[in-house]
Formats: sequence, structure tokens, C-alpha cells
Amino acid sequence: MRQRIHFVVDPQGWCCMGLIILVWLYNTIFIPKVILFPHYEEGNISVVAVLCYYFCSLFCIASLFRASVADPGKLPENPKIPITEREHWELCNKCNMMRPKRSHHCSRCGHCVRRMDHHCPWINNCVGEDNHWLFLQLCFYTQILSSYTLILDFCHYYYFLPLKKENW
Repeated sequence: MRQRIHFVVDPQGWCCMGLIILVWLYNTIFIPKVILFPHYEEGNISVVAVLCYYFCSLFCIASLFRASVADPGKLPENPKIPITEREHWELCNKCNMMRPKRSHHCSRCGHCVRRMDHHCPWINNCVGEDNHWLFLQLCFYTQILSSYTLILDFCHYYYFLPLKKENW
């Protein structure tokens, strides 16, 4: 099933996404310039470590964009309810639409979402039935990138030999 693109107009969410992108850009430029490239030039690490860092960084930002623009499971305006399923649907008291049970109305987005988990300001989107897996991918890749950066920082200060040339 092809994912529909979904945008939420929320200033707080756009600020959070902007902050994440700025931190990502800082780490993508700063960490390699201070830790990876100088140690690569002196032979302390291999090109594989540099490529792994950039791949983790790329996967992290790609999963952020995928989770932020994917439709979380927004209910259509006039859903077609099968006769056998009518007892499993209820009326939303905020938007006056029929929705399946376990659906919730997001006050930030202004619509009902199937199996809504929460509205995440960091992706500026609800986490629901259709984008839950993408949100978990984002959490996984963010954890991998953060752990890899922490390991590189630890190695830079305690394991690698001191750099021979001056590094700003």
C-alpha cells in the first residue's frame, strides 16, 4: 500500500523539526571534521568508520522525513462502514464523524486517527496505525546514530592516540 503524504500546519511542530534538523546538520558537519577526518588522516580509523557514520546519519534524516510526511491513518470525511462492522464504530464528540474504536481525535491536527498513539511534535505528526512503523524506525536510527557518536567521542578522548597536527 502506498503511503499518502500528510502535512500538519503547526508552528510548534515546525520549530521542533527545525531544531532537529539543525542538530543533525551540526553533528553531520562537526563530528566528522573534529573526530573522524583527523583520525582517518593519521590512520587511527578506517574509511569504513567514516562511511558508517554518514550512512547512519542519512538513514536517520530519511526516516525523520518519512515519519513526518506519512499519513498516520487519518479517517476520511465520509467513511464507508460495512454493515457487519457498525457496532465497532462510535461517534467522535469533537468532529462529529463516525470512527472505529481505538481511534482518537487529535486536537493539534484537528482530525481522528486510527489507532492513534500520540501526537509527536518532533515529527510534527500524529503517530497512528499507518506510520507507527516509520516512527519506530526513526527511534531506532536515532539511537544507532547517537550511540555511534557517543562511542566515537569516547574513543577520541580515551582510546585514540593524540592528534599530531593542530586541530581547531
